[in-house]
Amino acid sequence: MRQDGTAKDKLLEAALAIIRTKGYAGTTVEELCAHAGVTKGAFFHHFASKDELAVAAADCWSKTTGELFAAAPYHLHADPLDRVLGYIDFRRALLKGEAQDFTCLVGTMVQEAYATNPEIRSACNVSIRGHAATLEADIAEARALYGARGDWTAQSLALHTQAVLQGAFILAKATGGADVAKASVDHLRRYVTLLFQREEHKGKAIT
Repeated sequence: MRQDGTAKDKLLEAALAIIRTKGYAGTTVEELCAHAGVTKGAFFHHFASKDELAVAAADCWSKTTGELFAAAPYHLHADPLDRVLGYIDFRRALLKGEAQDFTCLVGTMVQEAYATNPEIRSACNVSIRGHAATLEADIAEARALYGARGDWTAQSLALHTQAVLQGAFILAKATGGADVAKASVDHLRRYVTLLFQREEHKGKAIT
């Protein structure tokens, strides 16, 4: 996130850091204010409640990660399947450090709030689906190029990538390390390669 020094930006940055570390329920307004270096008065000037901050944080997360992925090198591949596989490789490369360094803010929040807070659930759904949608054009183009068959859509495969990634994050939290998440992403890559029957088309000219 671009930091312009405002209290609102500092609170959003604090939310992204603390919620990914402690979870939504475990994060307090006091902790957010302390991390941001602002008063509770400043907090309630910008947000009516922690729930309202969470909804804003989901939107901030979408914008921040959207910029990261928009600038990623996998977009440079000429072959659309290489772009899809490059996306998966890029996600794998991000699996380093502690769980809070690479896990998903909106995935963390929705697991806690899906049944109790429809506003947070909706904001997380918009974020996850919005990110998945960035893969759909490449998947559709790859399907047309490789003639991939089956009762599935570009949207459903894009969402499946997110299901695998979110599950991988849960496993990483459960085991305390990124290795199990990397293995899940490796399986995802193998699945996508097999789905498009890449070996049958190796060396085929792209038109």
